Amino acid sequence: MKYLLVHLVVSALLLWLVSVIVPGIHVAGFGHALLAALVLGVVNTLVRPALFLVTLPITILSLGLFLIVINALMLLLTSLIVPGFNVDGFGAALLGGILLGLFNLVASAALNRWT
Repeated sequence: MKYLLVHLVVSALLLWLVSVIVPGIHVAGFGHALLAALVLGVVNTLVRPALFLVTLPITILSLGLFLIVINALMLLLTSLIVPGFNVDGFGAALLGGILLGLFNLVASAALNRWT
């Protein structure tokens, strides 16, 4: 349980960092970033697998690069659900999804080393 809470806070910090870097992503405050991180986790758990299965042929043909588009769509869906977390367009979501994925990779490696 402690690991999940730490992961949620780190994800919220990473969302805030992405909003600072990418001009089209806006977070109203840390509470909104925390809620967006929670909703993004739920969306990634429930919606992403179904979307992955539906787009599997495209993902295979693109050698997995279409997963970046799926990440962008999950960010856009999260911005529709969470007030105070806005993504201006698909380009911002695409860049934000790439950065968020890279930052999560580094943070997960650091958390696994720390715990």
